[in-house]
Amino acid sequence: MDQQKEENQMDVTESIRQPHQHALLYSVDDVPPWHLSCLLGFQHYLMMFGGTISVPFILTPALCIEENDPVRSAIVSTIIFVSGIITLLQCTIGIRLPIVQGGTFAFLVPTFAILNLPEWSCPAPEVMANMTYEDKTELWQLRMREVQGAIVVASVFQLAIGVFGIVGLILRFITPLTIAPAIVMVGLSLFGAAGNMAGKHWGISALNHITGSTEYRTSMDIVRYFDCKRSPTIRIAGQDGQQDKHSFRSALVQWGLPTVSVAAVFGMLAGVLASAIESIGDYYACARLAGARPPPVHAMNRGIAIEGLGCILAGIWGSGNGTTSYSENIGAIGVTKVGSRRVIQAAALMMMVFGVLSKFGALFITIPEPIIGGIFCVLFGMIAATGLANLQFIDLNSSRNLLVLGFSIFFSLVLSQWMKAHPGAIDSGSQIFDQIVTVLMSTSMFTAGVLGFFLDNTIPDEERGLTKWLAHPDPNIENSNEESERELTQCTYDIPVITPWLKRFKAPTLNTLSP
Repeated sequence: MDQQKEENQMDVTESIRQPHQHALLYSVDDVPPWHLSCLLGFQHYLMMFGGTISVPFILTPALCIEENDPVRSAIVSTIIFVSGIITLLQCTIGIRLPIVQGGTFAFLVPTFAILNLPEWSCPAPEVMANMTYEDKTELWQLRMREVQGAIVVASVFQLAIGVFGIVGLILRFITPLTIAPAIVMVGLSLFGAAGNMAGKHWGISALNHITGSTEYRTSMDIVRYFDCKRSPTIRIAGQDGQQDKHSFRSALVQWGLPTVSVAAVFGMLAGVLASAIESIGDYYACARLAGARPPPVHAMNRGIAIEGLGCILAGIWGSGNGTTSYSENIGAIGVTKVGSRRVIQAAALMMMVFGVLSKFGALFITIPEPIIGGIFCVLFGMIAATGLANLQFIDLNSSRNLLVLGFSIFFSLVLSQWMKAHPGAIDSGSQIFDQIVTVLMSTSMFTAGVLGFFLDNTIPDEERGLTKWLAHPDPNIENSNEESERELTQCTYDIPVITPWLKRFKAPTLNTLSP
């Protein structure tokens, strides 16, 4: 009787945990078969490359690179290659969650503010037409080196935030009303680039939007249909284009040594901070979907440090951009129910291989502009919506919260447009100071984030959404005791070999890197 009672009790316990255990086919620490890892990894690669290759399409015109210049494919290959390196580092020794790293639109906003300075404006089309290819190359490489230097120096700040364990301090003051306006402005401030490309043929752009959404849902359904033995298949419709006659390979400082100016660095800091704060939210979301406990502070410190290192490498390599966590790939984990880090590591290796092969970069450049415009409309809209999604943690019936949100977004739009219309408005007598203020005030993302931060931390309110935002329960495991939670956290976030060795030492300088 006792044995039967014990068996019945075990069955009840098992029935309680059964749905949660089967919520994921593979959790973060599981290792799927190698062929499944490769197939799902390739799917993650396909999902990230749309956002990643969009960055060079927007960036190259601002750098004065012509549409028929084959160097555009080299920039595409560079950013994909660097994204693979950082994705592998992030999954292995960084946050150790299945997070894909790719090009960030947060860096484009300050980049445009820098390149809109009078000394970096592109020559008139008739002047460009009379220039030799060598002169055109030197023209855009000067601008690329300026952007590279700003990214490298500003990213050192992000690296320091992670290494010195400042993430925990930042979380006390960064609230949803700080994050939402800044992220929203990343998407809204890029509407011009989307309109210019989609406007080449609105019909094709709209059709691409509709079919692209359908293909995405269809591919996800295929993955779910095959269950544990799924082999996702995604078709990419390509178009024939002129083959690139030039061969490129990614190399450090391939466009020359980066140059550094104070104004550019201060402007790029806005993108660095926005990218880091957004990634913190991605860490929590990825942990929930991948079957892991909420990431401890030491793991988030490592994650932010690796992202800072990734942006430094991206700047040195010459991608013209940085790297950040991709929310799209995190969402795919919830659909496929495969949260293994091994899948993302396989995707990272594919990025590195495809980044070295220049033909892949040349293939992407042949995509017609109306199709790219349709992709921009989807991507930038999703970025703005992602920022607004942070408002779920606050009371939107509060006039105080509506004031902070509305004023931060609207004033940042007004100020950035006014600065663009009056480029010489700031005249203090100091050229460096004028450039710094001009770049910062022209960066709508920076203005929105600063206003949101200042107003939300100075206008008193008992509940600003901070408590709910930082509370991230794990839906995959219930009724777990404190000891098992601690063990699971350590198992997931500890670095193999390195963490056990570090635990032998009690040096306080290591506390930010390991528990």
